[in-house]
Amino acid sequence: MRLFFAVWPDEPAARALEVLAAALADVAGGKPVPREKIHLTLAFLGEVGEERLGLALGAAAAVRGRAFRLQLDEVGSFGRAGVGWAGASKPPAELATLQSALAVALGAGGFALDERPFAPHVTLARRLARPVPRAPTDAIAWSAREMTLVLSETGTGRYVVMERWPLEAAGETR
Repeated sequence: MRLFFAVWPDEPAARALEVLAAALADVAGGKPVPREKIHLTLAFLGEVGEERLGLALGAAAAVRGRAFRLQLDEVGSFGRAGVGWAGASKPPAELATLQSALAVALGAGGFALDERPFAPHVTLARRLARPVPRAPTDAIAWSAREMTLVLSETGTGRYVVMERWPLEAAGETR
């Protein structure tokens, strides 16, 4: 199973990101990411055997994260990967705390994660013909209220949410 943890945009943000994805793909000669696949990855696990699924679920269940509001206000591209993205010039502290807690819990469960520093972004276009210079864009805000474990189906590329964990509202505890 090819797995990753993510947060998904609420519907208004998903619609706005779909429009931005089409514009970015048009400008850079790429393919826009479909709205139903637009997400922010917290941790990519890659191929995980059925026997380790419980470890991933347990790690996520132990994480206590807070809901947050994300403002995506810049675009750019990763040249070698050929993808265009939207990012936040000022990511919320709750996002960094959530991602860090998840990474620690997964590491304790024996999962090897990307060693690069977490760079929160939303991939909006793939197979770019031209790079997109980092630039400000009209802000797209979304309220993140849950973390999910997602299966990326090999062959179809379809994403299936396997489990959801609510994020705590301010002043709330689980």
